[in-house]
Amino acid sequence: MALSSEKIIILNSVGSTNNYAMALIRRGEVISGNAVFAIEQTQGKGRRNKKWNASAGENILMSIVSEMQWLPVSQQFELSAAVALACHDFLSGYLSSGICIKWPNDLFINDSKAGGILIENLIQATLWQWSVMGIGININQVAFEECNLPPVSLKQITGKEYDVLQMVKELRGFVLKRMDDLKKNNFSKMLEEYNEKLYAKDRLVKLKKQNIVFQTTITGVSGSGQLITRDALERHFNFDEIEFKGIV
Repeated sequence: MALSSEKIIILNSVGSTNNYAMALIRRGEVISGNAVFAIEQTQGKGRRNKKWNASAGENILMSIVSEMQWLPVSQQFELSAAVALACHDFLSGYLSSGICIKWPNDLFINDSKAGGILIENLIQATLWQWSVMGIGININQVAFEECNLPPVSLKQITGKEYDVLQMVKELRGFVLKRMDDLKKNNFSKMLEEYNEKLYAKDRLVKLKKQNIVFQTTITGVSGSGQLITRDALERHFNFDEIEFKGIV
């Protein structure tokens, strides 16, 4: 383990950067803004207990910690939106188009998954104490396991090889900048940006709720983080209420 001058803990191998970061919080061995970067992650995780598979040394596998007493627990989506926009800011430095935020936590380039975000929180009673913002972005990897959503990396699109550690430092900077904006009560502007960059916005999609697959048009995301769609009715869905099954 090494601690860089940018307050990034660099690990050769770890089960999960989120788990490692949360353990540091519980032991009081980390300060707000610190990040954990792993060259290899053996038990990477996504939402709904899905695994996050990534080749060693080829991708961004990072968790950033932040004290969160300044934001009410009821406003957790605001942090999620800020982190997603920071990732969009980061990718926009390498690609001129095609970057989207797929609700609620994926990063897409065109119609392929380029990364994901998993935020885990330490909450006591009604006080939001800490957040661990886990980010995985495909950088230099070119061979992937088969999965429902086809993955893509920056290298596959540009043909270039990248310095992953340098990119980790850049991305951390973008995240801290967006969080600073959030502290300044800029969420209404962020929500507009989030909806401008929303994957499949104004397009007819297939969603699955329980065992029913249906078609509807995505119109946006609310300030509380619900997906808004319209067919015969306007509908609002929570994070784990539905599953995206593709564009019609």
